[in-house]
Amino acid sequence: MAERTRVGFIGLGIMGAPMAMNILKAGYPITVWNRTASKGKELREAGAAWADSPADVARRSDVVITIVSDTPDVEEVVLGPEGVVHGAHEGMVVVDMSTISPHATRRIAEKLREAGIEMLDAPVSGGDVGAQKGTLSIMVGGKEDVFRRCLPILRAMGKRITHVGPNGAGQFTKLVNQIIVVGNTLAMAEGLVFAAKAGLDLERVLEAVSAGAAGSWMLSNRGPQIIHGDFRPGFMVKLQQKDVRLVLEAAREMEVPLPGTALIHQLYHAVEARGLDEEGNHALVKALEWLAGVEARVNKQ
Repeated sequence: MAERTRVGFIGLGIMGAPMAMNILKAGYPITVWNRTASKGKELREAGAAWADSPADVARRSDVVITIVSDTPDVEEVVLGPEGVVHGAHEGMVVVDMSTISPHATRRIAEKLREAGIEMLDAPVSGGDVGAQKGTLSIMVGGKEDVFRRCLPILRAMGKRITHVGPNGAGQFTKLVNQIIVVGNTLAMAEGLVFAAKAGLDLERVLEAVSAGAAGSWMLSNRGPQIIHGDFRPGFMVKLQQKDVRLVLEAAREMEVPLPGTALIHQLYHAVEARGLDEEGNHALVKALEWLAGVEARVNKQ
């Protein structure tokens, strides 16, 4: 797309706000909207325009990006009474970067196509750190030519951008990502709780295992946070749990057994039951700590 493509951005949460800022820094004129207007303050001060509704965003944009919490939220901001579809013009592209149901994504894409609007599903991985640094992994479903048109904008937000197939394929790929993410989270949690129970120096344990075959993004980024008691969210428990729910729903429809993921879903329930659903997803470790009677913290073994 042309360098001066007008971009709209809907959803200014932990991920959306820095992603929108990176688009603005890349030189694109951008119009933003969020249910809570105060979350757009920094972007407005940096030069972003503010819209009154998702439809208003669409009227001012050539490409509209959405990143909101769940399937019903996407349906509301795209197809609802004040949704993008009511302000859209033929040839506009909607890029949904939320993590939602793949089947719902295909339904939304079809309804937009009937109105002359193309859609990409482009969920992301990399957490708040990747959103801030513009190094997200972006997995994209949709038409190849539409993907190519939007690629320069996606490059403002991500480092590894992969076209994985038609509409819905991006969301299915993100669910694969989440299966592996929560599996890594559980492995990290079990390892750290085991180390704590053994009375080991947790900082030295992390140093020893992070560079070997046990190493992972999760261990390098969230392991130090756990042992220092930092559970601020890069990605909240309640959103991780939503993604796991989407995985299990899709797996049930396809008759794919995912016993490990199902167990993790239950362990996250234990964390939620303690009112910790807005902590970072690495708070999964707390469910194991309660069972083992030990905290995996520096100087608290």
